[in-house]
This record gives sequence, C-alpha cells and structure tokens, in this order.
Amino acid sequence: MFHFCQATATLIERIKRASADVVRLVEPVGERSRTGDSVNPCIDWFDAQPVYPKLYWHSRNGVEEVVALGQQATFSDPMPAYALLQGEQRIWGCRAFDGQADNPDPAKSSFFFLPHLELLRSGEQWSLAVNLHAGKDAAIKVLQQLVSEYPSVPPIVSQIVSVRHAPAQDGWHKLVRGALSDIRAQFMDKVVLARQTTVGFDSACSAAQVLKASQQENRDSFHFLLAFDARRAFLGSTPERLYRREDRALQTEALAGTIGRGKSGAHDQRLGRWLCLDAKNLQENQYVVDDILDRLRPYTDSLSAEDTVSLVRLRQVQHLKRLISGVLKPDVCGVRLLHALQPTAAVAGLPRHKAMQFILKHEPFERGWYAGSLGYVSLPKAEFCVALRSAYLIDEKLQLFAGAGIVQGSDPASEWQEVDKKMSTLLALFTDVRSDLTVSEVA
Repeated sequence: MFHFCQATATLIERIKRASADVVRLVEPVGERSRTGDSVNPCIDWFDAQPVYPKLYWHSRNGVEEVVALGQQATFSDPMPAYALLQGEQRIWGCRAFDGQADNPDPAKSSFFFLPHLELLRSGEQWSLAVNLHAGKDAAIKVLQQLVSEYPSVPPIVSQIVSVRHAPAQDGWHKLVRGALSDIRAQFMDKVVLARQTTVGFDSACSAAQVLKASQQENRDSFHFLLAFDARRAFLGSTPERLYRREDRALQTEALAGTIGRGKSGAHDQRLGRWLCLDAKNLQENQYVVDDILDRLRPYTDSLSAEDTVSLVRLRQVQHLKRLISGVLKPDVCGVRLLHALQPTAAVAGLPRHKAMQFILKHEPFERGWYAGSLGYVSLPKAEFCVALRSAYLIDEKLQLFAGAGIVQGSDPASEWQEVDKKMSTLLALFTDVRSDLTVSEVA
C-alpha cells in the first residue's frame, strides 16, 4: 500500500542535511490504493508499529486519516504547546471527562503529545512527517524502527465468556430515580448518566481487531485508538464532533435525542418521524444547543444554530442533530474552545456544575477518557470528537461505556434500553457468546 522504504530512506537523508532551524519535514508516500476492499490496511500498519504511545485517527467524513507515533513532548493541558508549535505541527491527545490531569492511572488522566512521526492521508494522498524538536538522532531512530512489511489484522474470533454491568440494572433504576428526584426539586434540569460494561473473553483480542471491525460496520463516525503500550488501549467510533476550527471559522453541533433503528425501512422512518416530534427528545436537544451557544458567545464575533433538527441515522440508533457555526474573535485558540465546551450538556447535563457533582458522587465507576474529547490542536486548525461509543481494552477484558440523558419524564427502563443500543455499536462486533452464558446478560 505504501512506498515506505523509499520514503523512509529519503526522509532520513533529508533529516541529516536539515539545518538547525528546521523543526518538521514531510515526505510524500503515494496515493491510497484502490482495491475495492473496504478493509483498511492503515490499521494493519498502525498495529505493527512498535513505537508508543501511538494514536490512530479517522475523520468522520473520511477525508483525513492519521497515525501518530512516539512522543517528543507531553502535556496534561495542550495550552503550553502553542509556544512549541510551528507550521502544520499538531499536538494529539485526549482530555478526560472531568478535565483531570493528575489521575495516577495515565489512561484516565488528560494526556497530549507532540509525536516523533505522523503518517497522514489527506484525500487520496499519503505523506510521512517527522518533528525534529528532540533532535535528528531521535527522528532517525524512530524511522529505522518502522515496520514496512506487516500482516493483516485478523478478524475477531474471541468469544464472550462474562459480562458485568456497573451499575447493574437494579442499581441503574435507583440511580435514575435519584436523578429524577433532584430534577423535580429543581437542583438540575438534566444529567447524563452512564454505564460501564466489562466483557471478558476466552482469548486475547487486540484493540486493532476491535477498531478495524468497528470501522467496517459503523459509518459516518470518527474512529480513534490511543495506546500507551501493547496491553492497554482506548478506542471508539463516535458520531459526535466537539468542534472543528479552521482559522477563525468554527463548526460544532448538538447531538442529543435518541431512538433505535427500525426492523424495516418503513418502521425506521416511523421511528425517525416520532423522534423529530417527541417533546422530551426535542427538549433534550434544545438544552444542548442553548448551552453551547452560551459557552461560545464570549469567544465569537458571530454565532448561529440551525432552526430545526435533522436526523442522523447510524447502524444501531438515530439521533437528533443541530449544526452550530460561528466566526471566532481574533486570537482565540483551539484550547480555549476545548475548555469552554467540554463537557457539553450532551455528556454531562445542566447546569454543568450541579450535573457533574451528581455524576462524580453517584456513578459507581470513573469515566476517565470516556465522554472526554480526543483530537488535535495546531496553529491553523483544530478538531476534537467527543469520546463516546468507546472502550478500554486491557489484556483480555473490554470495558465499554454508554450513557443516556435524564430529564423530566425519563423512564429508567427505557433509558437502560437506550444505553444498550448505544453500547451495541461495539458490543455487536462480538457475535459469539459462550453457550452457557445467558444471552440477556449481554447488553
């Protein structure tokens, strides 16, 4: 697929000849091959590389794909990185749901890095880029470590042998009833409650296997994978953009309000029409729109939201969506938007502070990167997705996450089913369940 050997050799020679003031070099690799196969060989290449940390990113519209390898500098917050960035350089990483940067578990603490190397696709064109802040020798060493011949990531064969929910269904009903009580008491208007489902397998399953299968099944989504080492990875396929900035142009969205897919085309359309007219779901979406507009006004010269909702149909669910666009004030950088927007009402609730208090006090697990934001910042542009439909893979266990917005009128049983549908984005990739495991245990 890639002309790695030639591009790598050329890049090494360019590094050796580069002057001291050069901080980044880019070498064309070639065009994306057209084999007619939907399987993505870039994930195969990513999986074969021995350099950590490593991150895979695939934009929602499919135009951009990136693999970032190694770390020249790390940040718990990307704001200080702006003093380091030049030209097209990017800082990649993930901000934890609560913004925490001092968690003893690095996979749950905000983490950003300037990579040694990036493999980039823009449209059909591939290129290989190196950053030279750590010196020429460091860049050459990483290039020499690259694996140019690699096997295809095999299909998932692992069988589910155990499923454990936190909270379990009884605990979920109690949690939702507690939230509804606070909503009736006007302590808050909305809170987004989540569930963690831990799945055990009979054999090891790699993060690349899960992501590759998900990318084939889940269209119109951001796909990402961030790994610190061969044992631990965070991955997901999320439909939701936090924001995209190009120069001063800003795009974001309110994605809130959910129903499942129908059993037929006609049934699917009926469900979609119901969702677009349902007062509870429209109210939930409006909460998110109002919250985003309030948070962005101090940073924008102009800002507007679509008047009506549109319908986003994914493999397992349908969502209500409204686009929001604006023009940023001069000198507003992407990191300020990250702090302003995250967590949105779509993943936390309203008022944000009170909803966060409820979540941190009552949810029986730590969200970490789930419902946080993953992406990049650079001088000319920035983009982050909301890390939903996501999971941690640790050895032979997969920790899946999904949530539901609780507002006045929410029903605990219906919200449990909504979480099931959202979680099936990844869980449905595993079709084989041990015969003696009760199927109803699997979300």
